[in-house]
Amino acid sequence: MKFDTPAGKNPIDQLKVVGRAHDRVDGPLKVTGSAPYAYERNDVAPNAAYGFMVGSAVATGRVNRIDSAQAKAAPGVLAVVTTLDMPGPMKGDMNTANLFGGAQIDHYHQAVAIVVADTFEQARAAAHLVRVDYARGPGKFDLAKEAPHAPMVGGGSGEGSGAPKVDEVGNFARAFAAAPVKIDRVYTTPDESHSMMEPHATIAAWEGDKLTIWTSNQMIAWNKNELAKALKLDPANVRVDSPYVGGGFGSKLFLRADAVLAALGAKACGRPVKLALARPQIANNTTHRPATIQHVRLAANRDGRLTAIGHESTSGNLPKGDPETAVSQTKLMYAGANRLTSMRLAELHLPEGNAMRAPGEAPGLMVLEMAMDEMAEALAMDPVAFRIVNDTQVDPEKPERHYSQRHLIECLRTGADRFGWSQRNPKSGQVRDGAWLVGMGVAAGFRNNITMTSAARVRLSPKGVVTVETDMTDIGTGSYTVIAQTAAEMLGVGMDKVVVRLGDSSFPASSGSGGQWGGNSSTAGVYAACVKLREMVAQRLGFNATDVDFADGQISGGGRKIALEDAARDGDIVAEDKIEFDRALSKHYQQSTFAAHFVEVGVNAFTGETRVRRMLAVCDAGRILNPKTARSQVIGAMTMGVGAALMEELAVDTRFGFFVNHDLAGYEVPVHADIPHQEVIFLDGVDDKSSPMKAKGVGELGLCGVGAAIANAIYNATGVRVRDYPITLDKHLAKLPQIA
Repeated sequence: MKFDTPAGKNPIDQLKVVGRAHDRVDGPLKVTGSAPYAYERNDVAPNAAYGFMVGSAVATGRVNRIDSAQAKAAPGVLAVVTTLDMPGPMKGDMNTANLFGGAQIDHYHQAVAIVVADTFEQARAAAHLVRVDYARGPGKFDLAKEAPHAPMVGGGSGEGSGAPKVDEVGNFARAFAAAPVKIDRVYTTPDESHSMMEPHATIAAWEGDKLTIWTSNQMIAWNKNELAKALKLDPANVRVDSPYVGGGFGSKLFLRADAVLAALGAKACGRPVKLALARPQIANNTTHRPATIQHVRLAANRDGRLTAIGHESTSGNLPKGDPETAVSQTKLMYAGANRLTSMRLAELHLPEGNAMRAPGEAPGLMVLEMAMDEMAEALAMDPVAFRIVNDTQVDPEKPERHYSQRHLIECLRTGADRFGWSQRNPKSGQVRDGAWLVGMGVAAGFRNNITMTSAARVRLSPKGVVTVETDMTDIGTGSYTVIAQTAAEMLGVGMDKVVVRLGDSSFPASSGSGGQWGGNSSTAGVYAACVKLREMVAQRLGFNATDVDFADGQISGGGRKIALEDAARDGDIVAEDKIEFDRALSKHYQQSTFAAHFVEVGVNAFTGETRVRRMLAVCDAGRILNPKTARSQVIGAMTMGVGAALMEELAVDTRFGFFVNHDLAGYEVPVHADIPHQEVIFLDGVDDKSSPMKAKGVGELGLCGVGAAIANAIYNATGVRVRDYPITLDKHLAKLPQIA
């Protein structure tokens, strides 16, 4: 099915099942510990051996020699495979860094060996007996030092955010110089780790030349093809299975070393092998969100209308890596005739920088929306009113392209009313609650709406059970539930009559989970397959397929009514189709999602400690397929925003090139005590230019802007502006108002 014109009225619009709050169908499995995650698949590999990765102790250079004799002689050891045993690099097209193979070292903790043993403890102990002789090479590890001579580059995240190396509309320099009110600021965001609950883990098993892996991955079709490329296999001989994923946030979009090593270890020992990256290995061996240095210049007339918008960002990555696209949203967010964006990319020899939840927009909005508040203060305008004045209903760089749907003003006004924004004291450092300085902050949120081709297979059984099969993944987002809702709505059955099977590469290839494209795209693929199944059922029962209703387990039309299951009395009816999105719609309409984030904080006047007191997000994201699971996505993203604003930072050892705090003891993330009352409001609306579902993504929108709202609230509370994230107490303690 091609989606090339705006969606008209269709069965989803009945909203008998879709659009309503449903408990997650996988919930009971997860709360009882019965959901089978990758490392726990004893059902598929009861005799699995254990693998343990040996990571490089240097960030750059070469491996001269590896002595594995002691490790091989250790108790229980079945095999040791070293990087020197492989003829050359093993990686997929989507990997920047080499995953395994050859002597070259790209980054610290790059895999240099796998030890396989009968037990995990034996494998871990023997891994420490592997002796590696390195020739350490020179490296660049300090972004601030490399930034001044970093070259300009263009690039994209692969998730909808991107920009050319320089993009100018109008004459920025002249407009900025002439403006009566302007700001010129530099901000920084740190390196961040995904820190998902489930580590990268894989069980691998061979049957002849056929390889099956049970793994934790967001994109099944991508992973299958990349693994085949890395191991030089025919993709037809590779199967990937990942029905449950315990979080990914982008770190599991691509092939990682756990899959490659488990496959090599299983081949070497002749048994299935299970391998999970130890938590201290994940930060350096996999990927991270790169740090940025961002320069923002804003200029406006005294009425508050922006006349010049400049946003320049510098980030770092390995050679041939991509930039963090932090200027992307600035090209689209606000009106302004004269605009300048640019990106620089420094060559650093730190671990690979790559997608982390809302790449580009998340760190970009942490900066842009802080700058917007600073500009509002320079204009003596209310921050909400300033954003409303500069709203646009068209792409500011291409005015002929209207937004398919943009209700940012409604988000801001609804949020201001619900949050009690009128009670905010515009003068900072004035409100106290005992020992706490109290402030409110606001920020706008933005994330592009991305769609991807997605396929599904739908099966109707003689018992009236509808089974959906697609390689779509559920990374904790509720994919099982919204897919079940879609099939139930389309075929007129209850949720109890729908079975959803996900995450297996033997199923039709879906969009996968990432970039907040998964829910909308995968359900649209199920919609397409259900349309075909409806036609097959109608034809088999002698109905006119264009004038038939599916409801309450029955098909009706032309004065007749027949039970749905009767169509399959002679055997299963199976339909398969995919949704393909015609990019012509994108040429005419800019498709994005919007939010307004409001936060109240307290800053302890004695210690400088910041506590978030309450949070509100108002989201404009088309039809909400399941308000309950969507709310969970947004409050999770809001929580991640608290971490980014107040605590998350990978500490770089600029001498030796690695992240020092590479575990959850040293890399702090929010815990329950850090998170107060969170409220989420979804605007009621549909976007018929997005998909037949008329929905959009929302899981990353909930993060975009949160960090800036917290920063702005801290400033309102204290009068101290901190422009370097995370905003830890040491950065403003000495400047807090004197205690009476």
